[in-house]
Amino acid sequence: MKYVLSWVSKPNSGDAEAREGLGVFSRWAPSANATFKEFLGRVDGQGGYAVVETDDPATIARDTAIFGVYFDFEVHPVVEIADNARLAMEAIEFRGASS
Repeated sequence: MKYVLSWVSKPNSGDAEAREGLGVFSRWAPSANATFKEFLGRVDGQGGYAVVETDDPATIARDTAIFGVYFDFEVHPVVEIADNARLAMEAIEFRGASS
């Protein structure tokens, strides 16, 4: 399964929290069963985005828990756009069949 994660710094975070968070990040490594396809930082320095593939959602929960004191996370399961479009068309056709 593919997920898009986004995070923003907790309100009222300052240099001390940023330094501590960067220290934690320097010791962290993704779980063996997760593949980070994209790992991006916002240019305003307030957060970032990641595209992660894993079959175990607990992997995402583990990583967000580690950094949860520094950031607010949003996690969205996603599918490829071609699959999304195909599924949308199937749904439209299904609804049309019931009219």
